[in-house]
Amino acid sequence: MKKILGYFLTPVFYFVFALLLCVFHVAQVVALKIFGKEAHKKTVDVMNFCLLYSLWVLGTRIQIKYKFKPPVDKPIIFVANHQSLYDIVGIIWFLRNNYPKFVSKMELGKGIPSISYNLRHSGAAMINRSDPRQAITEIAKLGTLIEENNYSAVIFPEGTRSKDGTMKSFAAAGISALLKKTPHALVVPIAINNNWKLTRWGFPMSVGERISWTILPEIQTKGKDIATIVSKAESAIKATLDNMSQA
Repeated sequence: MKKILGYFLTPVFYFVFALLLCVFHVAQVVALKIFGKEAHKKTVDVMNFCLLYSLWVLGTRIQIKYKFKPPVDKPIIFVANHQSLYDIVGIIWFLRNNYPKFVSKMELGKGIPSISYNLRHSGAAMINRSDPRQAITEIAKLGTLIEENNYSAVIFPEGTRSKDGTMKSFAAAGISALLKKTPHALVVPIAINNNWKLTRWGFPMSVGERISWTILPEIQTKGKDIATIVSKAESAIKATLDNMSQA
């Protein structure tokens, strides 16, 4: 039934989503060029609220759970599993007070209305995944940015999206590069659940899914090596997803 309904509702969702991207692309340009960075940031927040809740067209149920409330007066490194494009939309909206900045592949920096413009002008680390030296340099710049401004960085250590919800092993290099530049940062895991189901068939999108973001307690970094920090983040996310699957 979900697939059958998807054939009817997916084109409507695609239209709404694309329209929002085009409208907010213009809004972003105007906000940044006339009113400055803070206006641009607020425009991006509103855009992601609209993009997230456009999923209601598909009957998607959306939930945010806080097991830890991230402070806004400290730099934060959010470490999340990665399941779909909509992971990012939810993080930008739900964690907007923490000014999240993303580690993104360079290819997304052009050609996509609204998304590419925001990545180029928001302070995101645009990395070339075939050039590790360039990637680490960009991530280190992001670390400096969040340290100096009490912003947050968002990194997906799996490196690519999971198509079936199964977590891949976390890589430590990106988190290590951030922590070297942000010695006062908190490391906060985010468990993202069921977002992969939205696009499980490619086309159509699935209807009536329940998706969620769970902000987990911070991981103490003092006196711990990178491998231990990454392992704790990975284990915390996996345990949360396992508990959800059994509920």
